[in-house]
Amino acid sequence: MKKPDAEPVIARNRKAAHDYQLGESWEAGIVLLGLEVKALRAGRASLVGGFAIVENGEIWLHGVHIPQYMQARWFNDGSRRKRKLLLHRAEIDKIERKVNESGLTIVPLTLYFKDGRAKVEIALARGKKTWDKRQALAEREATREVERTLNRHLKGKPN
Repeated sequence: MKKPDAEPVIARNRKAAHDYQLGESWEAGIVLLGLEVKALRAGRASLVGGFAIVENGEIWLHGVHIPQYMQARWFNDGSRRKRKLLLHRAEIDKIERKVNESGLTIVPLTLYFKDGRAKVEIALARGKKTWDKRQALAEREATREVERTLNRHLKGKPN
């Protein structure tokens, strides 16, 4: 039996692109408990409000919501506990250096399974100001309007 090509995405942080200017990204393993893996396989998680911090040479993921696995009888612990991310030492040092120098934030973008293991894509991000967000929305709306007008023109419909 052939494995599917696409990795099943469990959760995606769509709000991150709106709230932050995203930079370099990395794929990291994540340390989970057995019941958390079962809850993820059920497709239930939320990355909104999540962030990562470098503490004592390790990267910890905070604020990611993995709900309780309802079929479990006991040991359903906190759903927003901090979880350790697994990266190479050189990558951790590089991320820590950039966070300390530039004042960037580490934000989770997607949570997915790859070869049976839970992975999280993290990125360095700089917070957007309110006017940046409004400007991005205005640009997106302008490009949509241009595409609509072009499609109408190609179909021979009046504006």
